[in-house]
Amino acid sequence: MKRIAVYCGSATPEDPRYIALAREVGAELARRGIGVVYGGGKLGLMGALADATLAAGGEVIGVIPKELVNPEVANNACTELHVVTSMHQRKAMFTDLSDGFLTLPGGVGTMDELWEAVSWAQLGYHAKPVGVLNAFGFYDGLLAFQRHMVEVGFIRPAHEHIIMAERELDLLLERMAAHEPIQAIFDMKAADL
Repeated sequence: MKRIAVYCGSATPEDPRYIALAREVGAELARRGIGVVYGGGKLGLMGALADATLAAGGEVIGVIPKELVNPEVANNACTELHVVTSMHQRKAMFTDLSDGFLTLPGGVGTMDELWEAVSWAQLGYHAKPVGVLNAFGFYDGLLAFQRHMVEVGFIRPAHEHIIMAERELDLLLERMAAHEPIQAIFDMKAADL
């Protein structure tokens, strides 16, 4: 993987572990020569991720909607900063510029990005790995809900492993690098659906 889209929060939680995690991820990706594609802001985990990646000599490509440039304070220190017209264009550019998706802790926007990456993989719009760094058990509830959707039958067995979740970054990156594309809905016959 040459570049990974990293989804994470623009907030700064009181617990300092979250900002430290974003910095660790940015520095490690730079150390591995993996560029970061992210939301383009200077605040919260997003800013910590970008700053640490740049400080370690890594590539950082920010993609930010024009309406968020002022509130999020666009990060002009990025290697490249793309100002786009909509959130849809932002997420499409994340997909176009990256070889996979890595989700750190975050809020509603982070969930929107994660689930779109999962949905697009399931449908067949991309065949890239979708990783969740479940640091501090942050995503335990989400992963339990995903298992529930599988058990009930809303997620097909062919798609239940789209989300690769690990508590350790090294393990997650190993799994993402070894990713095998799944059978997408676009490639299924009606009987399989």
